[in-house]
Amino acid sequence: MMRRDEYDILFHSLKQMRLSGMAEELERQFSDPNTDLMCGDERIIRLIRAEMELRHTKKLNRLVKKSNIRYPQASIDSTIEEPSRKLDAATIYKLAECSWIREKRNLIITGLTGAGKSWCACALGMSAMQKMYTVYYDSTEHLLQKLHACINTRELMEKMEELRNFDVLILDDSGLMNFDFDMCRNLFQLIDLREGRASTIIVSQYPVSEWFELFSSHTYADATLDRIMSTAYRLDFQGESLRRK
Repeated sequence: MMRRDEYDILFHSLKQMRLSGMAEELERQFSDPNTDLMCGDERIIRLIRAEMELRHTKKLNRLVKKSNIRYPQASIDSTIEEPSRKLDAATIYKLAECSWIREKRNLIITGLTGAGKSWCACALGMSAMQKMYTVYYDSTEHLLQKLHACINTRELMEKMEELRNFDVLILDDSGLMNFDFDMCRNLFQLIDLREGRASTIIVSQYPVSEWFELFSSHTYADATLDRIMSTAYRLDFQGESLRRK
């Protein structure tokens, strides 16, 4: 059994080295008499695991804070299997494994208002962050307005570069307004920068067949939609509105 003076020295040493997870686990072990029944290897393994778990939690919290995600409490659960929701549950579970992010593919989520599209997008975003991918969420309209508000080309490109570097970009509520020429250009540039480098989730209540008409520039429409859809998986939400339940 570790003596009190030995414990104090080790505990404070771990704190000084910023190994808080190990220090907390050491404190638990010292206060638990059953610790004496564990072998040395097991105690070390628990110390290391505690430190890894704490670091993972801290990093996840930082990722979530930076992500601006709308529903940080969202998760993929068994409710997607309810027949009334008419969802492809197997595909959603597979998407939550995040292999599509490693492959730099996109995801298009369409369907009726209130069917849970935004929640699902955020749940997939949370699944990605739990695997330490970086995520950023915004409505398409709001993000394009922020890009339009950039005071000069340099500021615009710095913002574009920042958005390019997120592993997953979630563009929600796409199609609630038509895109003027500047919006068309900025959306194209953003999608073009991310093509083959990162994954984008597009969420819309309108079917893909109607997206072309949202663009004031058909040239940008062709180029943008081609880049989005060429490597995109699709989810279509056709169940009744969850807001009415």
